[in-house]
Amino acid sequence: MTTPSSINHPPSTIHHPPSSIFHSALVCGLGSSGEAAALLLRSEGCAVVAIDRGDTPELRQRAAALKASSVCAQLGQTSIPAGAFDVAVMSPSIPLNSSWVAELRQRGVPLLAELELGWSRQRGRTIAVTGSNGKSTCVKWLAESLQAAGLKAAPAGNYGPPVARVVREQPDLDWLVLEVSTFQLETCRDFRPDIGILLNIFPNHLDRHGDMATYARLKAQLFSNTQRGDLCLVPPALLESVRRQSGGAGRWETFGLAEQTTWRFCGGEVFHQARAVADLRDTRFDNAILGEAAAAVVAAISAAGAGPAAAVQAARAFQPLPHRMQLVAELGGVRFVNDSKATNLTALAAALTMTPGRVRLIAGGLPKEKDFGIIKDLLAQKVETVYLIGRSAPAMAQAWSGAVSCRASGTLPVAVEQAAADARAGETVLLSPACASFDQFKSFEERGHLFAELVTALKQNGIGKEKQTGVSHASS
Repeated sequence: MTTPSSINHPPSTIHHPPSSIFHSALVCGLGSSGEAAALLLRSEGCAVVAIDRGDTPELRQRAAALKASSVCAQLGQTSIPAGAFDVAVMSPSIPLNSSWVAELRQRGVPLLAELELGWSRQRGRTIAVTGSNGKSTCVKWLAESLQAAGLKAAPAGNYGPPVARVVREQPDLDWLVLEVSTFQLETCRDFRPDIGILLNIFPNHLDRHGDMATYARLKAQLFSNTQRGDLCLVPPALLESVRRQSGGAGRWETFGLAEQTTWRFCGGEVFHQARAVADLRDTRFDNAILGEAAAAVVAAISAAGAGPAAAVQAARAFQPLPHRMQLVAELGGVRFVNDSKATNLTALAAALTMTPGRVRLIAGGLPKEKDFGIIKDLLAQKVETVYLIGRSAPAMAQAWSGAVSCRASGTLPVAVEQAAADARAGETVLLSPACASFDQFKSFEERGHLFAELVTALKQNGIGKEKQTGVSHASS
């Protein structure tokens, strides 16, 4: 079933013009996206040099595999190698102020995001999702909705495998569903999704982008190349600014909770204008926080021609992603929830809002924001005690101590032990750090895995039984 918003495009064709078939390319960064880009380019007969500043056992193994495919892989590089390159494919981890970028620009070598390289080889159509929070869940749900409708669809990009790998291994996809970050958009030139979604814009990655104006402009860039027939989905509060900044010529529609939106979530249902089209009651998305994303997903699936029923079917079968409001265990009536992916204050606010009852909050890490005080009122309403870890702990304590009890736990193991000892039946111990993980961990995934391991150890040590019988863990 289609809706009035269904896209009307010509038959699927490959997106790239002949000029983008490269003879020689430099791949900067040998992470998973760099490896995928190098292999895709080699499969087209391109001569590829791939470089990385690092020289670790993992990188050596990856470099050896690339050399077996006739890629010239060089580790421990501090500068751009000599030679003429048609293009430089950039890892998202390399900022525009890098010395490598400066040297490439001086030599006149065009920069290209791995995401755009992969997309340009896609023969089907593309849904792209960006925003500060909620992208991965949205992308997973979109891909599963399209699959539920019998279409060939795969997630890729910032969530899932690199785009270049997916299009090489699955060339006959109907739909590519991409999570797109500002790091990737920095070096996109011609990228154009058939359906683009901007979920929200909150302070994030300002350590890289410098200010909110730059960050917001990069988010708007998702729509810069849209043409008539492409669908651009944004919250109503962002419509005018994003349309102006992007200059995109697509069809603009809005989604959210407000009455004036084209696609509205209200009372567990999504409405297209005044007509209910998707019943999401009693699903994970039946709340105001995830309901906004639900309106965007239903809009996109409808535009893709799959119909809202496919989105509802996928929602009812949806399994949440790890580290995103993931219930690890319930011990003695205390819920332990892993929300390690919450790396900014807005994500923390969403987690607190969705958590029933009182909360023992574990927060802190490498800060992305400076004004921790903006969340004080919600902390006062929901949180019994905050257990602070990582580099941001002193600043968070200074900002929050007037609103909520704060303990300087320092590390995650100490925080879990303290929160578990203090928690009472009916409460939730919530890891929702509101910070990046890189001061103490390699990734938010590593942080979340450690939290789960610590909770498992509590269970093995009988913490649940102690609480049920009224015995204090701290005094045992």
